[in-house]
Amino acid sequence: MNNPDGALGTDRPSAQDEFVTIAKVIKPQGRKGEVAAVLFTDFPERFESRKRLFALDKQGQRRKIELEQHWFHKGQVVLKFAGVDSISQAEELAGWEIQVPLTERVVLEQGSVYASDLIGCTVFDRDRQIGTVKDVQFGAGEAPLMMVEGVKEYLVPLAGEYVEEILLDLKRLQMRLPEGMLELDAPLTAEEKERQKQRD
Repeated sequence: MNNPDGALGTDRPSAQDEFVTIAKVIKPQGRKGEVAAVLFTDFPERFESRKRLFALDKQGQRRKIELEQHWFHKGQVVLKFAGVDSISQAEELAGWEIQVPLTERVVLEQGSVYASDLIGCTVFDRDRQIGTVKDVQFGAGEAPLMMVEGVKEYLVPLAGEYVEEILLDLKRLQMRLPEGMLELDAPLTAEEKERQKQRD
């Protein structure tokens, strides 16, 4: 998997590895139990064939839910679940993650990966080891942001133009980042900390 221009399928890691999150409920939408959800998938058309879904509540409890209807609105998806028929019932779903089993995830083309599969990979910028991917965040910009833990925590854009090679079997992500990107928020040296104390 060494095609940096290949699609980076976006799903979101779940509390357990055998499920992936494809949407997250944010608020009620309508008067009959509909909810608006932010999408965490590059394949929203699959809602057409996915009627059996799972919901992970804020306490980490998962349950099966049945999707009755869905439509897209202003970049989000509106979902209507069986048994959720009022605004008050819909309000209870706020913050819940809508999931599918990992085995039902869309198979990507060769040269493409799911962003969540990068968790645990070691990130290299050319020959420099940066750290390990701990999480992938979505919605902050055009590209997902990887939380990479090294000498400090870095936020590294998962943009195709920065990716040179992805070796999932070796848990290695080879990148070529713009000069100075990682130094923008680099930790202070001992000398800089001392100067900062003197100013304070």
